[in-house]
Amino acid sequence: MEAISRATLTDGAFLHLIDDGLSPPRAQMDPAEERRETKRQKECPCDERIIDEVRGKEDYDTLPVKRFFTCKNYQADGFHYRQPWVIGVQEDIECLTKRVEEAEQVIKGVPNLYKQIETLEAHVKILTGQVDNLTVEVADLEKLCFE
Repeated sequence: MEAISRATLTDGAFLHLIDDGLSPPRAQMDPAEERRETKRQKECPCDERIIDEVRGKEDYDTLPVKRFFTCKNYQADGFHYRQPWVIGVQEDIECLTKRVEEAEQVIKGVPNLYKQIETLEAHVKILTGQVDNLTVEVADLEKLCFE
């Protein structure tokens, strides 16, 4: 209820407070931060870019057409990056699954927020009526005092 009452400033602030109130602490859906956390590398430690490598049947008979994320200058010396494509894709799937689960939690909380908003709107109407009554009483008292 506190998040809703503080959220009357702007729509952006309202949505931000909804997200803060329902989601567990996380990266606030910052795409740049998510890309940084992703396991698939964009550059090898040797500062070369990572390419998609597809091995043909002639390269490795037992696992034909195996795919890798590989350093452009890959050598089997332990200093260059090489990861099977399946692992990189699996990590991306796990990251996306987590985001979907977080979005589901936010969606599940929306009906409760609507109920809270309706309750707060009813309170605002009651308080507005009370303020109007008090304004009339103050005006009447001022008339009595100054007459």
